[in-house]
Amino acid sequence: MKISLRLITVAAALGLSLNAQADSVASSASSASSASSGSVSDSLSSSSNSSNNGRRVADGDYRIIQIAATPERAGRTRVTMQADNPEQRIVLDLPQSTFDRQQLAVGDAMYAHNRVYGIEFGRADNRQPFYLVLADEWYSELASRPLSL
Repeated sequence: MKISLRLITVAAALGLSLNAQADSVASSASSASSASSGSVSDSLSSSSNSSNNGRRVADGDYRIIQIAATPERAGRTRVTMQADNPEQRIVLDLPQSTFDRQQLAVGDAMYAHNRVYGIEFGRADNRQPFYLVLADEWYSELASRPLSL
């Protein structure tokens, strides 16, 4: 059974062991991605003061300036972050469970780091990623699909 290079890259990014059998890696990556990642189109929103044309995000540190429920999306929390440059603003919609686990608050420092597969978000204090915004084409490849043998 072949594992796609993208799946291996995302599994490694999520800290999964690649010594496991192929089907368990695929299963683990798929389930981990649904709990700790989302697609660009699902997770990044536009902001009136944002310069994230095409949903591009600049690498760097950001400060949380607002937290609210995501409009018309039950179970999601909208976190608005801004860099020192007021033109660099990110509006990130997180699953409520991810938001709750991180105990985020207005004023907390975050970071964004672009990767080949998407954008990694984490706390600036420990530099540990907790949410991956996967490029839409990568995210669709991780979708669960039934296999026939």
